[in-house]
Amino acid sequence: MAPDSLGPGTMEEHLGKTDLVVRFAGEAGVVTSAESLAATAAQAGYHVQTYATFPSQILGGPVHTQVHISTSPTLSDGDDVDVLVAFSEEAFNSHKDALVTDGVIIYNSGEFDPPGDSHSFGLPFDEIAKEVGNARASNMVVLGAIAPLANFPLEALKDYVTRRFTRGRPGDEQIVNANSQALDRGATAAHNSGFHLTELDPPIRPDYEQIMISGNAAIAVGAVQGGLDFYAGYPISPATTILVWMEHNLVGEGRFTYQVASEIEAIGAIIGAGYNGSKSMTATSGPGVALMSEGLGFAWMAEIPCVVVDVQRGGPATGLPTKTEQSDLFACMYPAHGDARMPVIAPGTVEECFYAGALAVNWAERYQGPVMLMTEMQQAERSQNIPKPDLSKVIATPREVYKGANGYQRYESDELGPMPLPGGPGAYVANASEHDGMGDSTHLPIRHVRGMERRFGKLKLLNDGPYEIENADAGIAVMPWGGSKGTVREAYLRLRDEGVDLGWLYAMTLHPLPDAISKELAGKELVIVPELNYQGQWSRLLRSDGYRATSITQYTGLPFKVRDLVDQIKQAIEIHRGGKVLV
Repeated sequence: MAPDSLGPGTMEEHLGKTDLVVRFAGEAGVVTSAESLAATAAQAGYHVQTYATFPSQILGGPVHTQVHISTSPTLSDGDDVDVLVAFSEEAFNSHKDALVTDGVIIYNSGEFDPPGDSHSFGLPFDEIAKEVGNARASNMVVLGAIAPLANFPLEALKDYVTRRFTRGRPGDEQIVNANSQALDRGATAAHNSGFHLTELDPPIRPDYEQIMISGNAAIAVGAVQGGLDFYAGYPISPATTILVWMEHNLVGEGRFTYQVASEIEAIGAIIGAGYNGSKSMTATSGPGVALMSEGLGFAWMAEIPCVVVDVQRGGPATGLPTKTEQSDLFACMYPAHGDARMPVIAPGTVEECFYAGALAVNWAERYQGPVMLMTEMQQAERSQNIPKPDLSKVIATPREVYKGANGYQRYESDELGPMPLPGGPGAYVANASEHDGMGDSTHLPIRHVRGMERRFGKLKLLNDGPYEIENADAGIAVMPWGGSKGTVREAYLRLRDEGVDLGWLYAMTLHPLPDAISKELAGKELVIVPELNYQGQWSRLLRSDGYRATSITQYTGLPFKVRDLVDQIKQAIEIHRGGKVLV
């Protein structure tokens, strides 16, 4: 029975709300429900962001997905839950505490019946789906029930169903009708329950064209826009969807996608392709980066353009294959033995993933060497409606090919020159040993000195990394990296609204850092770095370069919550101002 405070008569007493967070918890089917709601909300004109977490076993195990719907661009997946849809008793018990005070739980009464919960009502999801003639329409029953709770437009859901299932096949009309009936049945049940949430404000439709895309897909699209024409990959969570995207889209004359038998084969293949004149890429996760260590050292030494995408997950070893973490920074910055420091790009949003994919390919060409592109599980799986990328901002850097006479010494100069191609003039040896100008092995000290200075010196060519600086006069700044950017940004804005004098620093390129960011870092009395790892890896690297940095760390396999960061940033500032040492 719904409590009076949540009953129909209270709706006029509340102002509208600008955000709605819906969580679906159970097993496999919850992913479809979240994707459908997100796509519908985006089509209706709202801004959306999804989050998913699931177990690593092939079948079974707890899954939950979350959709954050807002009238303005979303920065995080949302701290608290307005509507919880529990497909099982385990899901109900595990997630009910995430509900806001006046939130609502919709549970699958065909599976269980929780005793005495005043915030919930039950629906037999599967039974209703069978009654309308489509046993697979249970997720539509759920979506129909969500719509009236927050005044979300039911017709938008019906339009989504019509577009999704009208495919020119026999039986399409029957599927559309069954799903529409499922929506109606769910909506009727919600009306009859007596529950209401504060109404969601009408959408403020953006005045720009949008696309709905995941982080992994955005990286893939951006890389192709940057001129990628060769991809080799081994299936590994959470990077596999990049391989799948490439298999479907990197096709046609002059393009090649190949599923290899190991991570070692993947790095060897893209080095071979880069040597042969192709723009090449692979994507992996932490265990794969470990296996690629020697190959990355080879690409650095031989100066072969290629891109390795690291979609981070919990580690070390097998770790948490389907959870999120930002703990591979040491491994990506310094993957090879000896003196080598890779260029590292770490996009912070789904939109940035597109531009990062293109930039990584261009950087590899520009400085003629390997580039690490770092993202993480929470961003890889996140779907979001973003402004349609401006393709005019992406100009693919062409391969500079040597066309002169034989006798060319590719490695002789301190400055980069064009690359010879196999079978063409200017042949050279792509050598993992220290080498002379032609690439022949040498142990002469002067050659090692010249080679080392050349390899590090050419990093100065990578000087166009995007960055953000706000409230530069503040002595203390917050500096996120990677996929935690949005959550940290929301915390930063709340703190600024509270009057906290705090600066904002952000760079999509962690190495080399943009000169403007380096200058700002040098002048700060403290830089606070929220990051999802145990060691505080980014702040450690910043301190090694002489900057005064400290980390706020979390290593649960889950993303930050905004309210936690607000409290932790305040605490870090208080400790610093109290004269205590932060490490």
